Amino acid sequence: MIQIMAFIFWLLVIPFCIGLIPAKFTPEDKRNPIVTLLAGYLLMWAVFEVITIPAVIWIQYDNFLFVLRWFMIAAILLAASGIIAWYMDWKKIGGMKPWFAFSNLKLSKLSTEAKIEWLLFLAFVGFQLYMAITRASFDGDDAYYVVESLMAQQSNAMYKNLPYTGRSSPLDVRHALAVFPIWIAFVAVKADMHATVVSHMVMPLILIPLSYMTYYEIAKTLFTVPAKESVDKTCKDNIPVFMIIMALFQMFGNVSIYTNETFFLTRTWQGKSVAANLIIPMMFLLLLWLFNGEKKEEKGRRAGLWIMLVCLNMTAGVCSSLAVFLIAILLGAAALCLMVVEKDWKIPVKLGLTCIPNLFYVILYLVLRPNFAG
Repeated sequence: MIQIMAFIFWLLVIPFCIGLIPAKFTPEDKRNPIVTLLAGYLLMWAVFEVITIPAVIWIQYDNFLFVLRWFMIAAILLAASGIIAWYMDWKKIGGMKPWFAFSNLKLSKLSTEAKIEWLLFLAFVGFQLYMAITRASFDGDDAYYVVESLMAQQSNAMYKNLPYTGRSSPLDVRHALAVFPIWIAFVAVKADMHATVVSHMVMPLILIPLSYMTYYEIAKTLFTVPAKESVDKTCKDNIPVFMIIMALFQMFGNVSIYTNETFFLTRTWQGKSVAANLIIPMMFLLLLWLFNGEKKEEKGRRAGLWIMLVCLNMTAGVCSSLAVFLIAILLGAAALCLMVVEKDWKIPVKLGLTCIPNLFYVILYLVLRPNFAG
């Protein structure tokens, strides 16, 4: 029971409370529990990267203890700040509506067909979660990534030994800068559970729903029309259909060991799976929100969305070194297209500034690579 409460605290409560910080600076129609939780994970992982990478590179002994101590302090302080931010807004408006309103999913207003479709989608997700934790898939990468989490948990050292043999080895820069296995080790320590069990049984229960939350927000953006426009209500009924299609893609996408669908269900706990199935979709979601054609006077507060995009670029580095380059390339391509469509040369500049963390990451990688293995 204590372990379950620890998981709830570190995987739901802390990220949600942290997410209240960027949520304070987002438009009211974006303030709901799903967006808050997603934003919290982005900010939490970005802070984890800032604390962990310097510890990996410059602290020689017991560097994981340093991460345990300082990330715990940083996460709790951020969560407390989020609660204070929410309370100040709550006190100002005298209610919780802007923070906890599911304006686009009201069961009483759903058609019978839509309710059936949502039940079908939930059944698909439930089946995926059941299979993910009861039919755990093991592959060669487990011998590296899961063992890195386990060695950090048991020896309080990060990337000091080669996982395949256990012997001391030079720092493998390509893997050492992608610290997602260390975050899993942090969760494992806080819940007092073996890192392998956390990777294979606990991570799918949180990472798979987070991915579908992102797809849901994308569907809301694509299929929800402004209230002032007179459009057929079936537009919203397309949301559960979209979610069912995405679930089917994930279930039947195992046509190769390299597809993101294969990683989604069989390597859920690996950073590259998170990059492909959560970080990249969230990038498209944020672009949809930031450049949706609204007039300037209708944009409201959007600083929170830009904060999320910066944190997303940092989180890409947590997941995979390659994801840093991929996200930057995708944002660059999007910036060029948007500049032409919107006829605004400032768009590439704005999106380019959000990639500054990627630039520092690449410089660090190039500086360290000649001096270490990898």
